[in-house]
Amino acid sequence: MDLNSILSQLGMGGGKEVVYLSVTPGVGLELIQVDASARSVKNYSYRPLEYNESLREIASIDEFKNAAEELFSELKIAPKSNVVVNLPMVLFGSKDLPILLADDAVTEALTSEVEQSYIFKRFEPAVSWCDSAMGQSGDTRKLYYSAIQKNVVDDIKNALTELGVNLVGVEMSLTSILKALAFTGLAEEQMKENVSWNLMLINQNGYSICSLVGKNIVEYYEEPLAIKSFEGDEIYNAINASAQITLMSYPASFLYIISTTDMVSAELLSKRMHVDGIVKYYDNNDFKRDNPLPVSLEVIEETSHKISLEAIGVGAGSSVNMPIKFNFLASSSETGIDDPDEPFHVELGSYEFDISPNAARNISLVVSVLALIPVLAVFLIVPMIAKQKQTQLDSVNSKLEQTNAEIKRIQEEQNKLNDFDANAEIKKVLGYNRSKLLSYIALGESVPKSLWVTYFTAQDDGKIDIKGDSENVEDIYTFFKNMKDSLINTKLRLHKLEMKTNSIDEAVTIDPNQPTDYEFEITNMTDSEVNSLTSGSDKKTDDKKSDAKQTQAPKAKTK
Repeated sequence: MDLNSILSQLGMGGGKEVVYLSVTPGVGLELIQVDASARSVKNYSYRPLEYNESLREIASIDEFKNAAEELFSELKIAPKSNVVVNLPMVLFGSKDLPILLADDAVTEALTSEVEQSYIFKRFEPAVSWCDSAMGQSGDTRKLYYSAIQKNVVDDIKNALTELGVNLVGVEMSLTSILKALAFTGLAEEQMKENVSWNLMLINQNGYSICSLVGKNIVEYYEEPLAIKSFEGDEIYNAINASAQITLMSYPASFLYIISTTDMVSAELLSKRMHVDGIVKYYDNNDFKRDNPLPVSLEVIEETSHKISLEAIGVGAGSSVNMPIKFNFLASSSETGIDDPDEPFHVELGSYEFDISPNAARNISLVVSVLALIPVLAVFLIVPMIAKQKQTQLDSVNSKLEQTNAEIKRIQEEQNKLNDFDANAEIKKVLGYNRSKLLSYIALGESVPKSLWVTYFTAQDDGKIDIKGDSENVEDIYTFFKNMKDSLINTKLRLHKLEMKTNSIDEAVTIDPNQPTDYEFEITNMTDSEVNSLTSGSDKKTDDKKSDAKQTQAPKAKTK
């Protein structure tokens, strides 16, 4: 939320609303307000306005004033707004000057350079310049400069002042178009860092080529061409033939063509251009198909088709950071020193009044004294409170030190009594659990169809004991082999394999046509461990039998 919105919610009238105007040849005078956060146009309209392409100036300042007044009225823009105006570029260039040259001397040198142009031999220039973002070389620095007739800036400022509007900035079309390409994302791929590309602008006077790396301008070239003298497709052939030679001096990965005149379609020209690299285009004229930004419902659909890149660029304001920026207002003759005794107007909500600088100074002095009273009180009271709190803090810190010393003593005594390694114990338990889990998995995957496991134990130390029955010896050996292959490091052995009978007589009289059960035991325990385990199991079994009834159901085999 900006400052104006906050002040508006507090009912204080806030600061002045910022409105953007663009003098756009082929469209007229555009008024635009852009929602930077939503990347959309929230307010727009235009009025026809004649622009003299030969003299590079507005044909009639009175028509400009009337068009601006109609736009403010139509869009219900509050008076006393701040306005930034975009004007068509009149002159642009670059120059290398010594680093030690002061700003005043730089402006004077560039003004002398600009005055060599035929336009500024009649009118005094308003010059604006900035350093190249590509850095400096040796004892010189590269500067980019632009110039507009100072009388044009003064006339626009006076016309808007008569409408109650405050002119706060004047920009030019080249930088506004670059800002629009960045703000809308139309040249997002080209404006990436270290990407070389050429921007070709077509207007009624000819074309210009601006060579860039990312957002930084490297070179600029302008070629006059009497576009109006050509008919039909002749203009495309003429531009192509002329630009081919120029573009050879500016090799790049992309060529971006923008046409601002209705006499040339950027799309058709892009198909005629034979250059190395990718060719992109945008028709900033009647050939335009879609708007580069969505518009609000407040904007008439037929009107929105006229929105130019220049209007979007100047309307984006400071939301786009470009290395090259100009403001010609600082060179205007209207920028002077105000009368120190002249009263200024103040708005507080619904209250409006004028106040002189002396009165304002006295009021600010009284307010400052009143504001200092609680500050002085704080300086007197805070040290007293701080001293009390410091005493309490020292007492707490003393008790804390005693407690920490006691904790340390107890920990040292416990370490002497029990050297317990928690990490080693955790690893040991995790190892046992993993060994057991592998045993269960191997057991489940290794049991043949005609084999029953009647007893299984897996101890924490990796000891395993398996007992069971089978109808044939082959399945027992198969089961034993599978278990050994699954549990490689357990060193399993076949401890027991015998025919399952109750007596010698029964073993002798066994019918060969009937299936015979064999019982087995597989283990990695020693004989003493097996015997100890068996005796413990037998004791538990005898204890259970003593408490059981005489008649029991036969024990079922569990597979």
